[in-house]
Amino acid sequence: MTNELLIAVEAAMAGDWHAAHQIAQKYHDSSANWLHGVLHKIEGDEWNSKYWYAKTKGVHYQTFSDADAELRAIQASLQMNKD
Repeated sequence: MTNELLIAVEAAMAGDWHAAHQIAQKYHDSSANWLHGVLHKIEGDEWNSKYWYAKTKGVHYQTFSDADAELRAIQASLQMNKD
């Protein structure tokens, strides 16, 4: 799962929202929910984004103002948990 979520983060960082979303919506752990929230934030769907943030473990919609920085934070978290 972690590898697939890392692929989703890379897709999002490359601007492929659809591919990233297809992967993120397959999982329901805190990391996938965080990524899902960021993807909807990028899309501009604030309500849906906040719904997914509420399903994370302590990550809030307002924590990051820059989606790229947030995607890098998700990537780092996933890589740390991979080892």
